[in-house]
Amino acid sequence: MKTTRILVAAALIAATPLTLLPALAQPLQRAGENPAKQQADGAAAPIYGIRAPQDYRDWTLISVARVGVPLNDMRAKLGNDVAINAYREGNLPFPDGTIIARLAWNQAASEEDNALLRPLLERNLSPEAVQKLLSESFVAGPANNVQFMVKDSKKYAATGGWGFAQFTNGKPDGEAVHKTCFGCHAPAKDRDFVFTRYSP
Repeated sequence: MKTTRILVAAALIAATPLTLLPALAQPLQRAGENPAKQQADGAAAPIYGIRAPQDYRDWTLISVARVGVPLNDMRAKLGNDVAINAYREGNLPFPDGTIIARLAWNQAASEEDNALLRPLLERNLSPEAVQKLLSESFVAGPANNVQFMVKDSKKYAATGGWGFAQFTNGKPDGEAVHKTCFGCHAPAKDRDFVFTRYSP
């Protein structure tokens, strides 16, 4: 029984959104496009004037999330050193210089992963249990977009000290999208407008 629990636990870990972690090693880009070229123009997002930091893919992981229907996406939250130190020390409000990135991918089923997991699962689980587990196993598929929150209490005083940016395929989204950012984060005012909690 103990062995079965360990195998099931291992399978569940492998089948959760944590399977998106290897995708963090891959650049958020259009198919076949060089990621350096993608950021080459350095266009700033409207309203807040934020550009995508060149090194954000090297930042520390804060947490992961999965959002269901209708978005069906998987998300990784990354933070620069200022953000990570604030999270670890429990400092709220976040200090100026904090930058939080949110990367999103469309969730996808992986037949390759399922083929690797199936024999392991079939040793200890019923065919129905194996099928259920594998039907809920997802990996990061095509990139969706990347968002940033930048803390500058003077520059962005009107929006709780935060500036916002969203980029799709390396280009900033339009003004209409950016007008909704602060309103979306308003419910998290007691947490300095940040939804994401640090996952140690």
